[in-house]
Amino acid sequence: MPLPHAKCILLAAVLACTAAGARCADLTADERAAGWKLLFDGTTTSGWHRIGKNERPGNAWIAQDGELKLVKTLGVTGGGDIVTDEMFEDFELIWEWKIAPDGNSGVKYNLPDPSRAIGCEYQLLDDAKNSDAKVHNRTHVTASLYDMFAPPPDAKLNPAGEWNMGRIVVQGNHVEHYLNGVKVVSYDFGSDVFQKAMAESKFKEAPGWGIKTKSSILLQDHNSEVSFRNVRIRPGY
Repeated sequence: MPLPHAKCILLAAVLACTAAGARCADLTADERAAGWKLLFDGTTTSGWHRIGKNERPGNAWIAQDGELKLVKTLGVTGGGDIVTDEMFEDFELIWEWKIAPDGNSGVKYNLPDPSRAIGCEYQLLDDAKNSDAKVHNRTHVTASLYDMFAPPPDAKLNPAGEWNMGRIVVQGNHVEHYLNGVKVVSYDFGSDVFQKAMAESKFKEAPGWGIKTKSSILLQDHNSEVSFRNVRIRPGY
């Protein structure tokens, strides 16, 4: 199905920013009219808090140069997973990210317990160097539904230290993961295929996991430096 015009405009704009190395922490009037909103304003950590705590992100999460960065410099503390103040059910999420060599992180959604970092994860990884990319039938590589469904082997991933674009679409029970503009994972909550994969995953006994729910969006601290920018969402997709 062709993308609606407003979505084409947004994807083209974000891809243009990526190609140019630009920072685009703003929305056009057309994008706002189409229902898009920023989850990161480019200058502060406003709108985010530490998961399970009523407090802002710690010192390791910094807003700098239009990026939301998790830094792992010696002596810097106050990391941990962070989540959006707002909760979402059906949505389209677009963001850019880059990760340090051998790095591991993720974007999580559909968290059954808002105080715990257990949910559906769009994996972010240095596939070339991190050993996690070589296990579990590739269900731990970038853009996978972590430990469940892998992207195709020819999915285009830019190397560590370079920007990539992620996209998650959730509409009803149907979910899609995109990497650099290409759909790489597609699944349906509750389907036979989903239930079989879940029964063989580490989530098989996790209460509420894999049941469609309204939740925050989570950025993971997996002890690796990672940066995010142009983080935007269209609720009610």
